[in-house]
Amino acid sequence: MTNDLFAKLKKDMGPLGQHAKLAHGYFAFPKLEGEIGSRMQFKGKERIVWSLNNYLGLANHPEVRATDAKAAAEFGFSNPMGARMMSGNSNIIENFESQLASFVKKEDVFILNYGYQGVVSIIDCMVNRHDVIVYDAESHACILDGVRLHMGKRFVFKHNDIDSCESMLEKAKKITDETGGGILVITEGVFGMGGDQGKLKEIVDLKKKYNFRLMVDDAHGFGMMGPTGGGTGEEQGCQDGIDLYISTFAKAMASIGGFVAGDKDVIMYIRYNCRSQIFAKTLPMPIVVGNMKRLEMLRTMPELRKKLWDNVKMLQNGLREIGLELGATNSCVTPVYLTGTTNQAAQLIYELREVHNIFCSVVLYPVIPKGQIMLRLIPTAAHTAEDITATLEAFRSIYTKLITGQYDSEDTAGMQQMMAAIGVTA
Repeated sequence: MTNDLFAKLKKDMGPLGQHAKLAHGYFAFPKLEGEIGSRMQFKGKERIVWSLNNYLGLANHPEVRATDAKAAAEFGFSNPMGARMMSGNSNIIENFESQLASFVKKEDVFILNYGYQGVVSIIDCMVNRHDVIVYDAESHACILDGVRLHMGKRFVFKHNDIDSCESMLEKAKKITDETGGGILVITEGVFGMGGDQGKLKEIVDLKKKYNFRLMVDDAHGFGMMGPTGGGTGEEQGCQDGIDLYISTFAKAMASIGGFVAGDKDVIMYIRYNCRSQIFAKTLPMPIVVGNMKRLEMLRTMPELRKKLWDNVKMLQNGLREIGLELGATNSCVTPVYLTGTTNQAAQLIYELREVHNIFCSVVLYPVIPKGQIMLRLIPTAAHTAEDITATLEAFRSIYTKLITGQYDSEDTAGMQQMMAAIGVTA
């Protein structure tokens, strides 16, 4: 007998969804309200917010807001109408692509509606069943989803382990020598959870021995890394060796969309074969015009990047002085690693938010191993020294309580009382 497709969903909500009753609206899907900035409203109180990818503070910059408003009034959000290949192209979009290509030092750029969908679709259109993909084990979900579409062989190498990467390349080469296919290596410029830079230079150096192309997702590097903000390839002096450079406008630009940069002929191929763009409406013109303004500010206002990095150093140095573990981060992404149970994580997050008015994201299993807690902070140029000082005091307090056993991992009654206080009923 055929079972109801939906019946299984009610029994098993998935590894994250199983916590929905307790988490929804507070630990997951929280609602931050008010003007985007370093301080926003959560549950009716002002909190210092460390969960926004507004790296350069552009989300509410007056020049950005003015440009966005003017473009919305001039074009409306329906223009251009249609998919870009059919009826949605424009000189403004092509001009923006040219500016981006110049900024990241590539021949050409193709604009993407969303970074996530773009990455998935680009992987899909770049390889066939004769080709082999080699990718980093801690690649973002968009890369993993793109790899899953691949009909050919794929090999994963240990995170940022060049020996492992080369071992996988040797396996890939044996296969492509027989099939006549090619090899695509995929990694990230900055890994969004751990904050460590991908070993781009070392991977590029492997090109001397293996015939492969390199694709880099630099969502957390574009605009922040490198002398001009040109990205992690610029930071490591190997941008020329990156064949497909991809990023989003959702981080440094605090906007929507993304882009892929590379050689002209390859980008032209992507224009005509990237299904997520061929069969989707073009980005609205106000977003395109607003992104052009943001790119101009990336190029001409280095003080924004300086303020960001000043804040990064103040925050990360202060956390390390407390004795907290930040892992291998060498970027703006600031993970704080703690050891504890899910109950303890809930208690310390509750205290951060309700006692100290600090809002940051918490990451637990299955995203990270069981028994670990990651508090993920994103410093921005909008944060002040006062924000950082208050945050460091709060982290000193919760860390002391955690290591001295003041958060009871088995305190079920206390957990229920806490949940009731924040309006969550299981």
